[in-house]
Amino acid sequence: MTRKQKRLAVIAGGMGFIMVAVLLVMFAFSQSVAYFYMPGDLSAAKVSPGTRIRLGGLVEAGSVVRGAGSTVSFKVTDGHASVPVRYTGILPDLFREGQGVVTEGVFDTAHDFRADTVLAKHDENYMPKEVADRLKEQGVWKEGEGATR
Repeated sequence: MTRKQKRLAVIAGGMGFIMVAVLLVMFAFSQSVAYFYMPGDLSAAKVSPGTRIRLGGLVEAGSVVRGAGSTVSFKVTDGHASVPVRYTGILPDLFREGQGVVTEGVFDTAHDFRADTVLAKHDENYMPKEVADRLKEQGVWKEGEGATR
């Protein structure tokens, strides 16, 4: 092989390595994407069972039921629709009825949401921007009740 051919082989090998690395990173990111929905969006979105999503809204008053062990069932609502959620684990200290919440998980085949992560409102002045914006659009969230930062 001439010097020019060796240089081209090294460049081609490097480009191939970079392409494989980029494809692996893109595949990893596509597996970890979780789309955000409000309960009212789910009927129109037609989310299939097993699809990982984030579900946000308010914990519906009177819906929190503590089961055996650390299993908790509750409903997330946006004022128009509500979605039953089941979570097994330790809930955040600030989790309570009427508070903002973002859950992450999947729908099972019975159309119940199985959350593996529950994030509660941080304090009286914070709610995730996506949730606050959607609740403001629907008239459930008022500016005087808190503000997003």
